Amino acid sequence: MSLFDQISEDIKEAMKAREKEKLEALRGIKKVMLEAKSAAGATGELSDQDSLKIISKLAKQGADSAAIYKEQGRDDLYEQEMFQVKVFESYLPVKMSDAELTETVKAIIAEVGASGMKDMGKVMGIASKKLAGLADGKDISDKVKALLS
Repeated sequence: MSLFDQISEDIKEAMKAREKEKLEALRGIKKVMLEAKSAAGATGELSDQDSLKIISKLAKQGADSAAIYKEQGRDDLYEQEMFQVKVFESYLPVKMSDAELTETVKAIIAEVGASGMKDMGKVMGIASKKLAGLADGKDISDKVKALLS
């Protein structure tokens, strides 16, 4: 079962259980996925990898919004946003630890044969694809910079 189908099933379950907040979060995910499926140049299909990227982006946006709400003292909106982020994160794979990320990036650097910062683009291209959903893009970039310099 694809991730898109899983979310559709979970929407049905949330409706049956009358879980209003969870249903809202799941519908948000499905809306963005449907937009991606029907976008210009799209094939009409959405791979699980693309779905994970969408959900990861939504989780990051939600966390950023929650931080702003917290700063402004809007605890009600903060709680609501964090609940949605938790729902989003339940579909994402567990993030890599720092040690695992370091080992994986070292392996990619060796595979590419990178020797300095001039090769960062090559390494980032491969690392971003391999580690999509497993690590944050900024963390990958920071690790590549540290290991290449």
